[in-house]
Amino acid sequence: MARYSAFLGRRVEVQYRAGDILLPASGTFVADSGRSIFLEQNFEQRGQHKHFRWEIPYQYLVRIEEKPDSGASANGVPATATPKAAPEAAVASKPNTEPISAAATASAGGAPGRLPLPRRPKTA
Repeated sequence: MARYSAFLGRRVEVQYRAGDILLPASGTFVADSGRSIFLEQNFEQRGQHKHFRWEIPYQYLVRIEEKPDSGASANGVPATATPKAAPEAAVASKPNTEPISAAATASAGGAPGRLPLPRRPKTA
């Protein structure tokens, strides 16, 4: 059964997971297959008409929110649907009883971590 079919034909903003990164996407909600949602965006760039379509599987969805067209909304309140809570969110809300590594802090939404890059010898 399609979980998000109520958003069909509406402008939405979606946040989805790609590995440890959360990415935003916005466009018109054009389809719900029961396993994935499909967003579509049409725009003009350098005088050429462009068409872009996303397929986002349900398991990668973090947040989906309706966006009003042209700044106007019928009821003034955005509709928000959030799929079941991600395991990372549950882990992040537990009280900390042991130290957390910098990588774990960065992936849990803390300050962005940077990996050290090894110095390469200069070649002639």
